[in-house]
Amino acid sequence: QVHLVESGGGLVQAGGSLRLSCAASGRTFSSYTMGWFRQAPGKEREFVAVVSWSGATTYYADSVKGRFTISRDNAKNTVYLIMNSLKPEDTAVYYCAARTDYNLGYRYYEYSYWGQGTQVTVSS
Repeated sequence: QVHLVESGGGLVQAGGSLRLSCAASGRTFSSYTMGWFRQAPGKEREFVAVVSWSGATTYYADSVKGRFTISRDNAKNTVYLIMNSLKPEDTAVYYCAARTDYNLGYRYYEYSYWGQGTQVTVSS
């Protein structure tokens, strides 16, 4: 069992940056694959990025590739999402999620644990 709490969301102008954090409880954090997803009003939850248990491997959605960076610090039980060059279409509630296998999948239903989400709003 793992409990996830996101922070770092807010209002930013287009072109700006934010860093999201996701703090996890539990002693087995380092064994989980961690992902970030987002959901805009009226849209389905979509994959943003994923990082392997070691932090060595990452994948990104095409829409954020080159602008967002996912990383993790297993000593601090925390995963991060650095978001640069933000666009209005990045506006959404951002969720971190954990899966209990070592796959780096993008399907939200394959993730077992979810945080409560943090709102990111990008103004034009």
